[in-house]
Amino acid sequence: MHKMTSPLPPDPVAAAAQLDDQAIHVWHLDYRRGPGRRPLLRLLAMYLGVDAGELSLVEDAHGRPRLDRRHGQVLDFNWSHSGEHALVAIARGIAPGIDIERRRARPRALVLARRFFDEAEAAALAALPEGARDEAFLALWTAKEAVLKAHGRGIGYGLQRLRVAVPPQRLQLLHFENEDIAAWQLQPLDVAPGLIAALAWRGAPREVHSATVPAGMLADTA
Repeated sequence: MHKMTSPLPPDPVAAAAQLDDQAIHVWHLDYRRGPGRRPLLRLLAMYLGVDAGELSLVEDAHGRPRLDRRHGQVLDFNWSHSGEHALVAIARGIAPGIDIERRRARPRALVLARRFFDEAEAAALAALPEGARDEAFLALWTAKEAVLKAHGRGIGYGLQRLRVAVPPQRLQLLHFENEDIAAWQLQPLDVAPGLIAALAWRGAPREVHSATVPAGMLADTA
C-alpha cells in the first residue's frame, strides 16, 4: 500500500506556501457534527490568506462543494468525514477526490456489492475468505467514491460505472465508463489503523504530502 509521503509542516499557513502544481496536500482533522464545515473553511482560508468569515463555498450542479469564483479558480479541494475523523485534499490545477471510512464489520457487504458494484468486483469479493471481505469491500468503496468525486458527478453517477482491482491486488482503476483510465491516478492512503481512505484525481502523477491538524487549531473560539 502506498503511504502518504513527505509530511507537511503542522502549520497550514506554512504548508500553503509549499503547494505547487506537482503536489496534493492531505490534512487529517477532527470532525464533530456541531461545527460542521467551519473547520474546513478555516483550513481553506489559511491557504488563501483570507479570514474564514470572508470565505464562501458554492455547490455545483452535481452537489460538489467548491470555492466561490471570487476566490479564484486555481485552488480546488475535496473532503470526506467518517465518525470523528475528516480528510481534506487540497490541490492546484486539478479536482481531487477523497474518501474515508472507519474499519468496521459490514455484514451486508456482499448484498451491497451485488447491487451497486461491477459484477466482476462482486464476484471477487464473494471469492474472498469471510474474514478479509469487509476490509476489501471498504477499500473498494473508498476508491470508487474518491474517483467519482474527482470526476465531479459523485456517487449518484453510479458505482457500477467503474471497476477497481479487489484486494489483495494492488488498488488500481481497471475500467471507467467513457473515460481513459490511463489519465487517472488512484492511491490508497495510510491514515490510521482504524481508518481506510483513498485519493483520486485526473491528471499526471503528483506527490502526496500529509499532516494532521494540531488539536484545537481549527476549533471554534469562545
